[in-house]
Amino acid sequence: MQSFTRKRKNPTLMSSRASGSEEVLPRPRFQLDLWLGFILHSWILDVGRPFVTLVLPADLFPLNRPSAAEYLHFLFNICTPLILLKMIERTPRSLPPLAVHLGVIAVAMGTSLHLVTDAITRRLVLIGYQLHLSVRENPIMEELRPPALIDAFELLCFFDDTIGHLMWCVPFFLALFLFFSGCFHHRTQEDKMPPTAWMLLLPSATYYWFLMAEGQTFILFIFTFFAMTASVMHQRRRGLVPDANGLFMLYSPNSCPL
Repeated sequence: MQSFTRKRKNPTLMSSRASGSEEVLPRPRFQLDLWLGFILHSWILDVGRPFVTLVLPADLFPLNRPSAAEYLHFLFNICTPLILLKMIERTPRSLPPLAVHLGVIAVAMGTSLHLVTDAITRRLVLIGYQLHLSVRENPIMEELRPPALIDAFELLCFFDDTIGHLMWCVPFFLALFLFFSGCFHHRTQEDKMPPTAWMLLLPSATYYWFLMAEGQTFILFIFTFFAMTASVMHQRRRGLVPDANGLFMLYSPNSCPL
């Protein structure tokens, strides 16, 4: 009798577990606060700097003190790592803390290098520096004494154009891809973007195109987009499709604002 009851309990337990595994998981929500904060941060602190420079040019401030646009750049350098940290926290994958810390440090250092070089270049423009020419081809550089100072300015530009851009662009696009890799759910739960996502699509796409043109990140941008596309093709074979957040990230690079 005791063995019979044990046999009766096990099928019931197995059936309850089987039914529990077939339950539909809750549909992932659209991360409105994350994307809204990202767009406001990008437009105000990054895209807004050229407009602030037009209203409050650098020559209104002492040349040995920061201008209004550079104060926005300060805030951009502080807020960008925080936003990337928040984005990484919401990825379903647990990343090694060392990799996260190194990525945040690289972003902070890369944006700081860009801030310093951009501030010096803006002051050189006020005294006749021509941006479309290289450092050695600029007429004002030919008057420097001793001539070895030109090497110092070339080193400064190298830190900004090469090292600085790589240090903040690579972790930035990597964080976007890692977040996107977790934006998938089962095909039976396929949904569409909510109206709020469509409203944010145009400003998000415009910033990506601004970042690609002004920030000279075309190669990283295309590489990240191809990696996202390959990830979608791979996940579809497993019966998974992008959720609302994944669709938002896919549609943003494809939406040309022009």
